Amino acid sequence: MNEFEQVIDRRNTRSIKWDQMQDTYGLEDIDDLLPMWIADMDFAAPKVVIDAMRERLEHGVFGYSYVCSECKDALQNWLQERHHWKINHEWMLFHHGVVPAIASVVETFTSDGDAILVTPPVYPPFFQVPGHLDRTVVTCELLEKDGIYSIDFEKFEEALQQNVKLFILCNPHNPGGIIWKMPELLKILELCTKYDVLILSDEIHADLIFETYQHIPIASIAGEEAKRIITCVAPTKTFNLAGVQAAVMIASDEGVREKLQQHALAHGQMNLNPFAAAALKSAYEKGGPWLAQLLETVSNNMDFVIEQFKIHLPKIKVNKPEATYLLWIDYRETGLSEDEMMEKLLHKGRLALEPGSKYGEAGIGFLRMNVACPPALVKNGVERFIKALEGDL
Repeated sequence: MNEFEQVIDRRNTRSIKWDQMQDTYGLEDIDDLLPMWIADMDFAAPKVVIDAMRERLEHGVFGYSYVCSECKDALQNWLQERHHWKINHEWMLFHHGVVPAIASVVETFTSDGDAILVTPPVYPPFFQVPGHLDRTVVTCELLEKDGIYSIDFEKFEEALQQNVKLFILCNPHNPGGIIWKMPELLKILELCTKYDVLILSDEIHADLIFETYQHIPIASIAGEEAKRIITCVAPTKTFNLAGVQAAVMIASDEGVREKLQQHALAHGQMNLNPFAAAALKSAYEKGGPWLAQLLETVSNNMDFVIEQFKIHLPKIKVNKPEATYLLWIDYRETGLSEDEMMEKLLHKGRLALEPGSKYGEAGIGFLRMNVACPPALVKNGVERFIKALEGDL
């Protein structure tokens, strides 16, 4: 049995995914509920990362620490080799997560009442964080055809004219699994330049790319307009280190960095803790072989789910994504409402997935399913999904 086949018991480990479903779904009994919702994996982190953190732990002294030059080298080399993007050390600003980084960018570069543009269905903090900060959220819903998403650039341009100061790009797209291609990225750049809009590009899923596809960091093709781009990357999604809390904001413009550094000082934001720095360095230096095995496992899991749904649930439509370990499941042909679907999944199937409305109104009629888990759990999840809809389709 390889490490991606091993089922690890995560209950009673303070896991949000496994131990907080009572609060999330309003259920009293979660003992037999299978969670395939929140986006963390049920795999152990790479051994090279665990070893690096163990070495740091065994030193025994955990004083104030900083992110060393070797950590920056590791990220620099990773981005160059994987995504053909050459960055400099000074462009890197470290943060405790991409969502906190989003909040920092929103606070630093926009004011109360300014508008933030997002493209639903999209990761909920994109509209939640600006809303909590009293910014106006402007939406440009993605076009959808047979589960494939694209940007309506006519509406995108109209949206930019509504006092928008910041556009938050999700690339690769969560939950749609789309990798935005060169023409789309260039059009985004053109329009944001025309209306002098800052771009925050969340590229946390950039390493979770399947064969034949290539992620393009928008800043890597921006030329002089890279000055208006802040890119967020992290080892946390790629290597299942979300709880370690490490992210990097990459900004080539010195003025942008100075403002973000001033914001960090004003909020008492500290550097990465010693375990996060050790994890980041080892992941980017030595995590490539583990990632290759992960992607093979996830790809096979996706193929299995799609095949089983075609056989047993033909009204459930799923396209294989280009990136991420998340399936975006279209159940609109069933005629079931979201409440009805969630009721069946939770109470009859005992399966916890994410309702599409969480990603905005454009997500209604969809479910998000996390298949970054051992094949045995995926098989169990599919069986539960089929059981939940028995007699209804």
